[in-house]
Amino acid sequence: MPSKGFRTDVSGLSSSHAVDLRVRAKAIAKRLREDWQLYLLLAPLAIWFAVFLYKPMLGLRIAFKDYSLFLGYSGSPWIGLENFWSLLTDDQFLRAVRNTLAISAVSLLIAFPAPIALALMFNEIASAKLRRAAQIIVYLPHFISVVIIAGLVIALASPSTGPVNVLRSRFGMEPIYFLTVPEYFRAIFIASNIWKEAGFESIVYLAAITGVSPALYEAARMDGATRLQMIRHITLPSILPVILVMLVIRVGNLIEVGFEYIVLLYQPATYETSDVIATYIYRVGLQSNDYGLAAAAGLFNALVALLLVWGANRVSRRASTGALW
Repeated sequence: MPSKGFRTDVSGLSSSHAVDLRVRAKAIAKRLREDWQLYLLLAPLAIWFAVFLYKPMLGLRIAFKDYSLFLGYSGSPWIGLENFWSLLTDDQFLRAVRNTLAISAVSLLIAFPAPIALALMFNEIASAKLRRAAQIIVYLPHFISVVIIAGLVIALASPSTGPVNVLRSRFGMEPIYFLTVPEYFRAIFIASNIWKEAGFESIVYLAAITGVSPALYEAARMDGATRLQMIRHITLPSILPVILVMLVIRVGNLIEVGFEYIVLLYQPATYETSDVIATYIYRVGLQSNDYGLAAAAGLFNALVALLLVWGANRVSRRASTGALW
């Protein structure tokens, strides 16, 4: 039997915990009263997240059921992890995973440094008018609809009117319909994505560069440092926390490989290299009506993205002070 003193200590701890909770509740209530206008402005966004992002999570139970539209959530039978086992034995899903990782890895190696390089180049332009003109030119593609971008790519890769094929025909070579050749799809997709998004993404890095103290550049200039040396030893280390945070966000989006853009460009002839997890979910769920299997693939996609963000954030926190949490 526990001693009387022990019971007194436990009751003392529980009462102090209750007091601490009351103090916290009063502090939260006071903050709500003082800043109610800010919370009122935040309310529409919070409601939007709750209705369109968190409430749909209840539908994830479809992944564990043999779901039927006619039977609904409650009538569809539970099948446990059968949908997930089906995914792991489906060659098309495994191919989609490989393609997703391949496109994401190449994009991370090539597309991620592109806006950083653009921001560094913008910072080196002495003329303010020339810098603004260059920025406007590279920012514009971001605001063009992905449908228009896909149309431009299809026109440029056309075997009859595409500029590359026109040149090939003048030299007596046979035209190539690039979008039907699996080996060319990834290069076309990644290059056009860089052209569309690199300029706009450079805004974040350019803003970070403008926050670097000019005194550092003046001191380096007095010591005889060249522009490349200043970029290497001052600019890049100064914006490293921003780069790491953006890297964490980019790693979290590795599994999301531009679903709309791929759907507009790919075709059965290029499934070998263009079919990704998102397009697999689209085909299985909406075209084949296998909602349980599609939900399982979507849940798998989300869990992998969560693990990637968590791992990248840990690495970022150890490498620098820049991290999301």
